[in-house]
Amino acid sequence: MTSPTPSNSVTQVLGACPHDCPDTCALVTTVQDGVAVKLQGNPDHRHTAGVLCTKVSRYIERNDHPERLVQPMKRAGPKGSGRFEPVSWDAALDDIASRLNVLKGNNPEGILPYSYAGTMGLVQGESMDRRFFHKLGASLLDRTICSTAGGEALSFTLGGKVGMRVEFFAEARLILIWGSNSIASNLHFWRHAQAAKRAGARLVCIDPRKTETADKCDEHVALLPGTDAALALALMHELIVNDWLDHDYIQRHTIGWDKLRARALQWPPARAAAVCGVPEAQIVALARAYGTTRPAAIRLNYGMQRVRGGGNAARAVACLPALVGAWRERAGGLLLSSSGLYPVNRAALQRPDLLAGRRPRTINMSSIGDALTDTANPVEALIVYNSNPVAVAPDSGKVVAGFAREDLFTVVLEQFQTDTADYADYLLPATTQLEHWDIHTSYGHTDVLLNQPAVAPRGQARSNTWVFRELARRMGFDEPCFSDGDEAVCRSAFAPEVVDFGELQAQGFATLKLPDAPFAEGNFPTASGRCEFFSEALAAMGQDGLPDHLPNHEAFGSSTEFPLAMISPPARNFLNSSFVNVRSLRAIEGEPLLEIHAADAAARGIADGATVRIFNQRGEHRCRAEISRRARPGVVHGLGIWWRKLGLDGTNVNQLTSQRLTDIGRGPTFYDCLVEVEAVAVPEPAAS
Repeated sequence: MTSPTPSNSVTQVLGACPHDCPDTCALVTTVQDGVAVKLQGNPDHRHTAGVLCTKVSRYIERNDHPERLVQPMKRAGPKGSGRFEPVSWDAALDDIASRLNVLKGNNPEGILPYSYAGTMGLVQGESMDRRFFHKLGASLLDRTICSTAGGEALSFTLGGKVGMRVEFFAEARLILIWGSNSIASNLHFWRHAQAAKRAGARLVCIDPRKTETADKCDEHVALLPGTDAALALALMHELIVNDWLDHDYIQRHTIGWDKLRARALQWPPARAAAVCGVPEAQIVALARAYGTTRPAAIRLNYGMQRVRGGGNAARAVACLPALVGAWRERAGGLLLSSSGLYPVNRAALQRPDLLAGRRPRTINMSSIGDALTDTANPVEALIVYNSNPVAVAPDSGKVVAGFAREDLFTVVLEQFQTDTADYADYLLPATTQLEHWDIHTSYGHTDVLLNQPAVAPRGQARSNTWVFRELARRMGFDEPCFSDGDEAVCRSAFAPEVVDFGELQAQGFATLKLPDAPFAEGNFPTASGRCEFFSEALAAMGQDGLPDHLPNHEAFGSSTEFPLAMISPPARNFLNSSFVNVRSLRAIEGEPLLEIHAADAAARGIADGATVRIFNQRGEHRCRAEISRRARPGVVHGLGIWWRKLGLDGTNVNQLTSQRLTDIGRGPTFYDCLVEVEAVAVPEPAAS
């Protein structure tokens, strides 16, 4: 199909979920008389199996939302007021192009794109936009806000974002679900885990929070935030002293064993228990289970790497399967991300050659607050798409201060008037996944998916690719690549011998041809071809070549002023800041809340349901407290990511988080955050 459904007909259109989730579900949209009337999972796609999460099952509600942006808008009030007036596309794009042309002539690095995973699509997320900014010579964005600590850690250990195939978890006898609330954020993996459990497998959840997933596992290891590497090293210690090792696999397929052995022997379970805040006996028993059960599989996720030592922690966990030879079996090993298995032709999509040898500065998106308040080398124009940084970036007090600059020219491409949209000079209405072409990979399975437009764009909404094509034309960029249509860009993402585009159009997905057990005989995509316990590349960068436990920037117990550790895991019915404005989903979540353990609440005189003030040196945030069995003593959970404008005081939990970065990958440290909590006095009613 090459165009939206014609009127007076009923048809089904194949698509793909665009959101930041490892499942990347295949969709089927039923369209009647040009209107989407039903959205369901594609039953023919083995990974989706006809099932969607609660969030995406409401996608038509989001697409047809009465608050969808449907025409270009120009700011008509102070920055942040959210006051706009309609403007034509021509007037908006002409003015934007004129302003960018001036900056291009003076200092193109004063222009910064800011985007992330509002769509995971290769076309609407990283094609025409990258071509445009490369040609412009704008500052480059270091897209770090989610996964770079863990992703780069895997590259230094296994050679890339590679691992076991998700469907084979169903055959495992032991599954460690590490740093993942799979029921909420990886539903289709959970299907395989449940199949394994029904067949007799043991499931262990390792997470500071007693999540919905922990409830359904056989065991929960409630370690303190940022202590995962200590736990992994203690498991190694027990594997060594009990000789639960595959010596042949270690000898033939790893590098740095002697060094890692010496490091691990420094971490007896008693030491790790004191650091992690869990019983020593639990660590010993977990090591025995992992060392003596075959096949054993680890589903690692990104929550555990959002702390200072997140990269080292991911490296430590990634070493475990090679120690016991788990990679020998297709149901053994580890999966953090499968995205490195896709041979995407990113040069064709993004055209870095348009930089023509220039090397613009790179700005870390996790430090956008500092970047926007830097007066020495200022950002003068900001183009935001596929992201909501005012809500999602850390240390949001600084982010807001930067966005509020009257001298900052800000353009926002959006579907709704988010917190970030309120600060735009121009607000441009964007299409949804039901309205445009795209092609998708996954970081949880190994299929390529095609998204075909099902309905016409709402009002005057336009795709990201259309906007950047039009800006390129107005700025005189005459390279043929700026005329490529979206379907043509989809076709360029993979070589024809890798992915058959006809197959994609016919069934909506195509499966990569990969071995069942890719590392059964080593052959890791590292320079050595081995699992690198010791990384010469890291050592050459001045870092420790071995994984180690690095205490948090704000380690638990290090401050009497701010004695509680706060993590901010996603609310089950939101996806980052998406879906917050879908009324049916917001009704389920209710309101922003802080989960707190009964002992911590009692010590502070906090009653269940009370309004509390959470604060630290960066700011404060008020919300309702819930005394919850999901919280362990000493750790509170600020569930996110709510739009700031929906908070009691116009803030969210990122008012408290830090711009400090991880050890590897320059990632954010959202879960490396100390706070204090106090009850907010309720005023007495006025006397009658």
